[in-house]
Amino acid sequence: MVTTNPIDSRTPWDRFAAVVTGRRSWLVALVILILAGSAMGLIGNNDSEGKAPQSLPASADSAQVKDILEEFPDADVAPAVLVVERVDGAPLTPADQQSVAAAREQMLAVDRSVPAGTPAGPPVIMSPDGKAAISIVPVNTDLSGFELTDLIDELRSAADDGLPADLKTYVTGGPAFGADTANAFSGANTTLLAVTALVVAILLIVTYRSPTLWLIPLLVIAFADRVANSIGIWLADLTDLSFDGSTAGITSVLVFGAGTNYALLLISRYREELRAEPDHRIALRHAVRHAGPAILASNATVVLALLTLLFAVLPSTRSLGVLAAAGLVVAVLFALVVLPPLLALFGTRVFWPFVPKVGDPVPTEGGVWFRIAGGVSRHPIRVLGISLTVLIACALGLAGADIGLSQTEQFRVSSDSVDGYDVLAEHFPPGQADPTTVVAKTATAEQVQVAIDNTDGVVSGTENGQSDTGWTQWSVVIDAAPGSQQAFDIIEGLRSATADVPDSEALVGGSDAEALDTQNAATTDRFVIIPLILAVVFIILIVFLRALVAPVVLVATTVLSTLAAIGVGSLISEHIFGFPALDDNVPLYAFLFLVALGIDYTMFLVIRAREETPGHGTRNAIVRAVASTGAVITSAGIVLAAVFCVLGILPLITLTQLGIIVGIGILLDTFLVRTVVIPAIFSLIGPRIWWPGNVDTQARPHSQLEPLSN
Repeated sequence: MVTTNPIDSRTPWDRFAAVVTGRRSWLVALVILILAGSAMGLIGNNDSEGKAPQSLPASADSAQVKDILEEFPDADVAPAVLVVERVDGAPLTPADQQSVAAAREQMLAVDRSVPAGTPAGPPVIMSPDGKAAISIVPVNTDLSGFELTDLIDELRSAADDGLPADLKTYVTGGPAFGADTANAFSGANTTLLAVTALVVAILLIVTYRSPTLWLIPLLVIAFADRVANSIGIWLADLTDLSFDGSTAGITSVLVFGAGTNYALLLISRYREELRAEPDHRIALRHAVRHAGPAILASNATVVLALLTLLFAVLPSTRSLGVLAAAGLVVAVLFALVVLPPLLALFGTRVFWPFVPKVGDPVPTEGGVWFRIAGGVSRHPIRVLGISLTVLIACALGLAGADIGLSQTEQFRVSSDSVDGYDVLAEHFPPGQADPTTVVAKTATAEQVQVAIDNTDGVVSGTENGQSDTGWTQWSVVIDAAPGSQQAFDIIEGLRSATADVPDSEALVGGSDAEALDTQNAATTDRFVIIPLILAVVFIILIVFLRALVAPVVLVATTVLSTLAAIGVGSLISEHIFGFPALDDNVPLYAFLFLVALGIDYTMFLVIRAREETPGHGTRNAIVRAVASTGAVITSAGIVLAAVFCVLGILPLITLTQLGIIVGIGILLDTFLVRTVVIPAIFSLIGPRIWWPGNVDTQARPHSQLEPLSN
């Protein structure tokens, strides 16, 4: 039964619970809300929300090429590429070519903020098959965000002005990709926030079966999300991290998902305590006292796991680690300091029409979850064998999964820049669509030119200017599809050949080189970060459970569940959604969230089992723990899975894939691992699960389980 003894005010948790549930506790919540609102007003909006993730490591060769190109005379301009083809796919006529030249002149007449005397670029270039034409229009590289979007829109309008109806124009290239990225994210996070709040509201109404109770946690979590967004902006400014649209979206999902879970756990325990204590403040105090440590432990697990991303090479991954961790700290602060005072203020009337009363049935002694857990505990070997077979079969979906998306495959939504790039690649030699850049010391230019020309897969290498600081750059056309393994092999060969030129300090950059460097960095991050995540989670479990066997078992089951989710998710991504591959970041992000959040739910369950063990024995304790937490863990899992699926609203394929995989993984954890696998393992191992501790003071044979009631 739930204890009704007065709380011992000598422990820190007892004192904390008394502060946030007392008659004047609303003042605590008010102070937090005022301070948070003031901080939000002072910090302002996120100017980077419309940017794509920064995935290129600063130490990569291609990143160094970008820095060196800043030293060239034309460093402050970038090429927007006009691509023109006939609607019917026929070759361009002489009249069509004149129309293309006229479109180019109209684009050059637009104010592009380029320095006076900037060359207009080469004239119209026809494709070898005569079915497409391209032209270069210089654009100022300092433009970004809405300014860049507006300029690209003007250039597209200028190109189409007066164009014959049988011609189709596209504007692609670096500036156009940047503009389309900003446009794709424009308003996307607002939509994400609205849909996330709606999903959480619906699920809370279904869970609580109350027309009023859902409002309190939803408003608290929604406010926490806005505070977390402001903290993220502040941290980004302070640390030079990038709080881009992708990072902001994932952080909002984590704050809403985790915050809702914390609220569900606290209110579930509050409802349980009201069945034994008529005074709602005392009942709430007991709930905070008992649920608070589990909430804080689960939060610490996810936060510390996220902070392991600081060891990543990819800038976007490091940014996500810091900013999402800060968001979850805000979420737990609001769940433990703002939510309890509001619940105390409104009393039990918030549960209407199903207000819990003293004497109502206690979930640890009956109900559906009690019977399920009891059945698992009576047949652990059979249940565990079937469950592990299912998880291993799902994990086999990882076999043969492709990893890595090219620049044009990153977006789920259609864009003019991607369409233009595809048309250009269709009608011109593969590498001419986006030439590779080589830079080397001018004193070795002749030898470097020879090395470029002799590299397998290079179609041509044209010297493209010199800087005052002693560098020369080349525009290199390679014979491979952009982003393909063949292109990566040619880049590696080009790097090897030019590096062999003494004192050349040659570097290879461009889109293919950047994709290769990003892929290599992502692979390195997986090998470094995944073991760190497992180590952090394992240590936290040891600290909170004061055992060694249980942490090993729990980490192993969570890893297997995670691999199963990634396996199934990769199959769904490829065969149902038609995505060509998993993005480089998806395996690491999915592993992080599923392990951290999976252990999150595990701690809710196992901490409750540890609490029940001294009085009931290990095997009965796990049955009672499943019975008491089954409903709340199921509700929390459904909420979190649904919230992650909402990530599909954002335009990046990365986030859609992440939402699919994490959603599947959370449901596997909720309905299979937490409900079946862990109770079966605890039943098989028995009291030794707590070794070297001695929690089970009244260990009994497996045959002496307490009889099922109800």
